[in-house]
Amino acid sequence: MNDFSKAQKLVLVISVLASFVAFLDGSIINVALPAIVRDLGGGLSSQQWIVDAYLITLGSLILLAGSLSDLFGRRKVLAVGLTGFGAASLLCAIAPNSTFLIVARALQGIAGALIVPSSLALIMSSFEGSAKGKAIGMWTGWTGIAFIIGPLLGGLLVDSGSWRLIFAINVLPIVATIWLMGKLEGGERLVKRPKVDVLGAVLGVVGLGGPVYALIEQSRYGWNSPSIYLPLIVGLVSLGYFLWHEDHTKNPMLPLSLFSHRNFAIGNIATVAIYGALALATLLVSVFMQQVGKYSATKSGLALMPVTLIMTFFSGKVGSLSGKFGSRLFMGVGPIIAGIGFLTMLRVEENINYISHLLPGVLLYGVGLTITVSPLVSAILGAIDTKQAGIGSAVNNAAARIAGLVAIALLGVIVGGQIDLNGFHRGVAATAGLMFLGGIISLIGIENTSSQESSQ
Repeated sequence: MNDFSKAQKLVLVISVLASFVAFLDGSIINVALPAIVRDLGGGLSSQQWIVDAYLITLGSLILLAGSLSDLFGRRKVLAVGLTGFGAASLLCAIAPNSTFLIVARALQGIAGALIVPSSLALIMSSFEGSAKGKAIGMWTGWTGIAFIIGPLLGGLLVDSGSWRLIFAINVLPIVATIWLMGKLEGGERLVKRPKVDVLGAVLGVVGLGGPVYALIEQSRYGWNSPSIYLPLIVGLVSLGYFLWHEDHTKNPMLPLSLFSHRNFAIGNIATVAIYGALALATLLVSVFMQQVGKYSATKSGLALMPVTLIMTFFSGKVGSLSGKFGSRLFMGVGPIIAGIGFLTMLRVEENINYISHLLPGVLLYGVGLTITVSPLVSAILGAIDTKQAGIGSAVNNAAARIAGLVAIALLGVIVGGQIDLNGFHRGVAATAGLMFLGGIISLIGIENTSSQESSQ
């Protein structure tokens, strides 16, 4: 950070802290699921909904939030999101039953949608040139760490106190971030838009919610039940109408013109595969180690700590290298390395030996993810105009969250109804396949810019 000015350092700290909270809550929940179900009741379906209620609202509204950040200002939208997230977290912490918790998680997702694009847009508008690449690398590294460190922190809180602490603890970094935002100086240049695309937001929520409901509940009612196929049909029709509406409305929350940029389009397709795998793997490892391996929540959380350490020390360096040499090779090789890591987990047995069964794959996963994340974001956001940073980052984050949403919704189908040994093997095989797909898409589709090519 010595290359940054004092003001840039402050922006980076604020952006990292704000996003850290939202990303942390996306993964910290995984290790707490067995304890929550024991306390509030429910089975695999309840576990899926506790995760996906957050992801549905986050993924479907993050596009609208990106537009709002461009319209009303990154700082204002970020402050509203942080305040709302804190309030929703407290509701989660006092949840008396699973239904209340699921609703509160949905409210968390709404607030989280306001946080993520605004925080990254602050970086995009405050840094230039190679400093921007380094700042994005640090942001992605720390937010990626939040996603990975979640199970460890969650395990410590569950074992030392209660699962309710994983939500209550959010208040501390939120207060710190809002206080730091008060120290920012100067104003913001805003993009004036006549109105907000409310219809697009509604279509997005219905379009995602219907299919996800069908995927999660089909094991209970069956595909032939109107309770399943009607929400599925309504959701798919809404998604189709959403795309048509965004292409024809004057003020879309998702400007389809963004996808005319090759790296933006290909990068987001790769994001879907890679982040779908990431969400699936984190949940699988956390739940399997506790329910089958009989590990404590803390030890289960420690399983992915090597990934956190690797990303902590090397994400910034990878960001700088990708800024110099281009993103394509990093985005191609990284997911393939991670996929190989997951394939090694097929050796896992019911009597889990972490060192021999899981650690080699976890290390490969950490290396692959570190190589991938920063170049991925740089390629996507580097393909569009800085003035569209808010909506651009929102689209990419929406792709990542929706990928996780669908992956978790498909969990029951993939593992066969429960996360036992056979289900775990099927799950890690599917995870590896998604990682390989993301790498292949990147190698074939991503192009280095002319400036990057000249550097090679």
